[in-house]
Amino acid sequence: MPVPPTGTAMPEIQLKDVEMRYPTGNTEVLALHQVSMDIAKGEFVSLLGPSGCGKTTLLRLMADLLEPTTGSITVAGESARAARLARKYGIVFQSPVLYDWRKVRHNVALPLEMMNVPKKEREERAMALLELVGLQRFADKYPWQLSGGMQQRAAIARALAMEPEILLMDEPFSALDEFSRERLNEELLSIWSKVQNTIVFVTHSIPESIFLSDRVFVLSPHPGRLSAVVDIPLPRPRTPEMRNSPLFFELIARIRDSFEGV
Repeated sequence: MPVPPTGTAMPEIQLKDVEMRYPTGNTEVLALHQVSMDIAKGEFVSLLGPSGCGKTTLLRLMADLLEPTTGSITVAGESARAARLARKYGIVFQSPVLYDWRKVRHNVALPLEMMNVPKKEREERAMALLELVGLQRFADKYPWQLSGGMQQRAAIARALAMEPEILLMDEPFSALDEFSRERLNEELLSIWSKVQNTIVFVTHSIPESIFLSDRVFVLSPHPGRLSAVVDIPLPRPRTPEMRNSPLFFELIARIRDSFEGV
């Protein structure tokens, strides 16, 4: 289990006093207020909070898809822009965003194709990734022939195609039923244990954040502020039985109590 950054250890991702304001006519809307956090290399953290608290905005700021109004974001000592240009990120969105006319293996290989990776190499890499996410038997299917959970596993494989140091995930399982969601939580942890990259996972589910994470960053209702940082001392590997443990329910209560204004 990764150790949260302390002392002089350089965090993988560092946010300092980040604010985000959106112009609306003659006024501005404050979406995020003075958010600061350090995330260690190889750590699995969740951004947790109610709808509208700025979780997705915060993830997009880390990915350099948005620029903060004030404050700074660094990735391994570089700017978020430099990290994006160096392809240090892989992103998994709430919707899988797969191309229906491309077979699953061709969807996974798309980032490599765009980078002009030789055909043989990208096909081998795509098949290895599909095996990693348990979809090798579905390589020649089309996305519309897969279940929602399988589509998200294909999207995860595609996000890993460029071997990113950081995987940013924006509520990837929120549209799934509870049984599929819990199963994919377990599969994601299995994938992470093999890839060992840093994961930032956005969710509004307290149990999901606890089951997955080393630490949970709790955001307050709008405007989003960092309300609490909760360490998750559950041992790894995580097992389904842990969801019924006294410690798990204690952590749920602790996180609920940490919300400001809820």
